[in-house]
Amino acid sequence: MSAYIIVDVTVTNEEQYADYRKWSTLAIQAHEAEVLVRGGRIEVLEGAWQPTRIVVLKFPTADQARAFYDSQEYRRARTARENAADMRMVLVEGV
Repeated sequence: MSAYIIVDVTVTNEEQYADYRKWSTLAIQAHEAEVLVRGGRIEVLEGAWQPTRIVVLKFPTADQARAFYDSQEYRRARTARENAADMRMVLVEGV
């Protein structure tokens, strides 16, 4: 069963966040994630949720998604992101 990491991020420091994007892209490539959504226009259809940036990554399995999140590559990206963004992230299994 496929697994998806879904991220809602509010960037607070664009310059510093650029460093996060660089390192997270390398982590995504190293773990062969498929980028389904990365930024783009958002239209709220229902509810009070007001995201500013959405990212959706697809992995073959939840274990592979967790391996990406726990990897040395992504830890470096998370360190680069400190004080540059407010991020909410979930792992969802599905089709």
